[in-house]
Amino acid sequence: MTDPGQPVDILLVEDDPGDELMTREAFVDNKIGNTLHVVRDGQEALDFIYRTGEYADAPRPDLILLDLNLPKYDGRQVLEKIKADPDLSHIPVVVLTTSAAEEDILRSYKLHANAYVTKPVDLDQFIAAIRQIDEFFVQVVRLPRVREPRPRT
Repeated sequence: MTDPGQPVDILLVEDDPGDELMTREAFVDNKIGNTLHVVRDGQEALDFIYRTGEYADAPRPDLILLDLNLPKYDGRQVLEKIKADPDLSHIPVVVLTTSAAEEDILRSYKLHANAYVTKPVDLDQFIAAIRQIDEFFVQVVRLPRVREPRPRT
């Protein structure tokens, strides 16, 4: 389990450079000391999580911030794969997306998302949302920390 205040590895799966930049700014503005890793499509997300290809030495993320609308594999497919895998299903996944569609919200929870957050358009509100996600998932709750040995290449 993670200890409160101990840095965690957060994987941001985001294809929009502007949203990535806002998330990075939120980490800086909120003085979030966690490590933010970024991948830009569903295939990269799966490669990172499964530590294959160029991500063979990647850490196993403690928390995943997942956009739904991604190239290659969309966020729903990535979420389904993570939550169906007994070695990964413990990792909390926060869907962080522009979609406020009820069908996306319902499907995400049916796929076992841990939270669903609609991205605010306003920068200050976006920064506040990221701060609240960090406060809850990193500072308030205890995250499982399963450290497996890195796969051999």
